[in-house]
Amino acid sequence: MQPSFPEAALRQARLQLIEHGDCASNGLDDRLVRSWQRSLAAGLLPAGRPVDTPHSSGNALRQTMASNHELLAHSRPVMAYLYEQVRHAQGMVVLADQHGTLIHTMGHVDFLGKADQVALSCGASWHEGHRGTNAIGTALAETSGVAIHGAEHFFERNSFLTCTAAPIMSARGELLGILDISGDQRGGHPHTLGLVNTAANMIENRLVIASCKRDIRLHLHPQLEGIGTVAEGIVALSDDGWLVGANRNALAMLQLSAGDLNALPLSRLVDVALEELLTRHRRRPGQPTQIRLRDGSVLFAQVYANLSTVSATSPKAAATATRHADALCKFDTGDRLWRVAADKVRRVLDKPIPVLIQGASGVGKELFARAAHDAGPRRDKPFVAINCAALPEHLIEAELFGYAPGAFTGALREGSLGRLREADGGTLFLDEIGDMPLAMQTRLLRVLQERRVTPVGGGHSVAVDFALVCATHFKLREDAEQGRFRSDLYYRINGLTVQLPALRERSDFAALTAQMLGSFNPGREIQLAPALHQRLSEYDWPGNLRQYANVLRTASAMLDTHDEWIDEVHLPDDMIEAL
Repeated sequence: MQPSFPEAALRQARLQLIEHGDCASNGLDDRLVRSWQRSLAAGLLPAGRPVDTPHSSGNALRQTMASNHELLAHSRPVMAYLYEQVRHAQGMVVLADQHGTLIHTMGHVDFLGKADQVALSCGASWHEGHRGTNAIGTALAETSGVAIHGAEHFFERNSFLTCTAAPIMSARGELLGILDISGDQRGGHPHTLGLVNTAANMIENRLVIASCKRDIRLHLHPQLEGIGTVAEGIVALSDDGWLVGANRNALAMLQLSAGDLNALPLSRLVDVALEELLTRHRRRPGQPTQIRLRDGSVLFAQVYANLSTVSATSPKAAATATRHADALCKFDTGDRLWRVAADKVRRVLDKPIPVLIQGASGVGKELFARAAHDAGPRRDKPFVAINCAALPEHLIEAELFGYAPGAFTGALREGSLGRLREADGGTLFLDEIGDMPLAMQTRLLRVLQERRVTPVGGGHSVAVDFALVCATHFKLREDAEQGRFRSDLYYRINGLTVQLPALRERSDFAALTAQMLGSFNPGREIQLAPALHQRLSEYDWPGNLRQYANVLRTASAMLDTHDEWIDEVHLPDDMIEAL
């Protein structure tokens, strides 16, 4: 909110707000307009006086100071440094609590006289509801850094001031207080807001470190040299890998909000497990390591942890992490389309709703189905996968439904349960169900309707209970409309349809690459050469993930023990030709 309007224009805009209930912004900062509107709604008038609120003093002020002990302790050294930077401007550095009450001030002796006139002293409240638009109160209301210059103040009596303020947030995302520089409007400077924001970040970082001493901390920055500076991100983690605190820099780097605290495990954010980070820290304490976010971007991270109190590799911690990060999380590398599909499936895992997975060949439909099973309440029961396209037509009936002893020539003497009965209690996965013969579709439909199986060759029907997941690369709706697939079966298996994206459609190519290279090269940090990475990311990949995984697996096998990069020389000949 740097000044850009003449005082007369500001007064006119404010008068229009009072007389008509609104004012044409004409370029005014939206936050300034909102603040004026809040001031007016609080019953204040520009020519009036502040609301007559008690000025905290004596015991009340001491209690306020005591309740803000940590904020004061970490703010005072930064305020002293900040004041040295603005001493020439003959103003004040002010700290307010989360209610807008001033709890510490440092000011130039020549400015203190005027400051007293507008109660810029400890114990005074500069909440918007009491003092109208002002940097402290407006920063509280907007939870962002603001500068209020001259006639931008709601009260005319404060128009001689220029004030710049920034919020101070806790590691848990709570507003702790406001840091402010106030001075004579003639001494205002456009860089003051940046200076105050930086100082507020310094205080925040000190508070995060102090309040998270018992947590595991990651200090983050896109550049190695950025760790330890005021621009670093700081993340606090529980022993089982959950995000429990962060400064605003870290939230921005991880593309999160304060609402994500205590709601996300680290495994949803980066490509390396907490256990691995702790292992690296044990091997090389104090040495930053490289991590990759799910969108493929790279950060440097330095671990701070009291390893004597951290048992992240204990069975209890591992079990807790597994409960929080379900099996689908393992394959979540940040693509929005894939994550939407996974989130939808999670909602029906405990309900009798069949799932139909659609996607091109090689996108990972069976892996997705198995992960969904492992993430659901039937995880301890069988997962039975049947590729309908791979079974000979004359055997598919016996394979699915089982058969009685001696049902046909070549049958086992004791008969066979069949895959449907093997899936009882668990999950039945019918891959490429679009290739199932029409005659078998009729029998399958009957089983799904009656939940009973009758083996080939006679015998009593047997009750079955399984979750049904089907997959196909066909467009089954079109096949059903054209008679190539039974429409009644289509509507029976289509409880929830999700579409898995082709590799060329995914936004997480870098993260997928890092994950696969890690699995193919355990204990080594192998990367793609940048030029090759670019060429592979632009390739069409007709075989999708299956094809790409085979290429990386083969390239990894071609590496020498000292190699750290995969380049074109490591690729199969057909891939080189395709590129």
